[in-house]
Amino acid sequence: MKIAILDTCTVTNGDISFKSIEALGECTYYDTLAPEKIPEAIGDCDAVIVNKAKITAEIMDKCKNLKFIGLFATGYNNIDTKAARERGIAVCNVPGYSRNSVAQLTFAFILHFATSIDKYSASTARGDWAKSETFSYLSFPISELYGKTLGIFGFGDIGRAVADIALAFGMKVIAVSRSRKPYKTVEYVSTEELFSSSDYLTLHCPLTDETRGLVNEKTLGLMKPTAVLINTSRGGVVEEEPLKEALNSGRLRGAGIDVLDIEPMRPGHPYLEAKNICITPHVAWGALEARTRLIEMIAENIKAFLNGERLNRVE
Repeated sequence: MKIAILDTCTVTNGDISFKSIEALGECTYYDTLAPEKIPEAIGDCDAVIVNKAKITAEIMDKCKNLKFIGLFATGYNNIDTKAARERGIAVCNVPGYSRNSVAQLTFAFILHFATSIDKYSASTARGDWAKSETFSYLSFPISELYGKTLGIFGFGDIGRAVADIALAFGMKVIAVSRSRKPYKTVEYVSTEELFSSSDYLTLHCPLTDETRGLVNEKTLGLMKPTAVLINTSRGGVVEEEPLKEALNSGRLRGAGIDVLDIEPMRPGHPYLEAKNICITPHVAWGALEARTRLIEMIAENIKAFLNGERLNRVE
């Protein structure tokens, strides 16, 4: 089996091994490519693995041997799944691999705002503690998470992992979910109540026609001015200009953002002018353990395909 691996640099900086995939075929590696270069890179390969590269019907038609499209991701909106189905090409994603990694960064954002730890660290580094007349100084706000309300929009695997951490902190957890299956003490509410009642509101939903622009001027207007918004899902779920305005006007206390509508961040992005925002460069999924797990799960997807079995097939 010949395997083209695209977007390699988005998954590793040399710190993880691809041996489990290499054991299944002849692998050729590429970093990010211009769209017109992708058919040449795939060539006569039987399989291609991508992260964000778009695999269109046109590319499929140029790569006649292509039988398998694997993703370094859970989302697969960059693959023309209808075209793949029509051509009998299998498409497999990797669900759940980053559950703990994303939940961990979500709570890093929450604790960032609850403890002002960044402000205290910077202040101490400036020598403020050394100048203090007392053993401690309370220059920046600190609040307990106990008793606060965490709202979760999207209650799948990651949403439940975040809920587990919140419950351990003694938080009240409310959620919006399509399934509304009972889960511990989590209370299901309407979208409007989620926005209006949450002290911390975290997004864990896919980007769809229904969720694009979910966070907008209207829904931000429902939130408490003391609330914090967290987005580790997809950038397009949040309208960026209204969020900047809400932060700068004091209508929202803070925001922790890991994803943007267009990535990487472009110069002059609205968030660069926003107050009380903590931005990370789409790394919530990127724990070493999560990326290692990702490679192993892709290998299992390929094995299943070669054995005529369906595993994590989206088409």
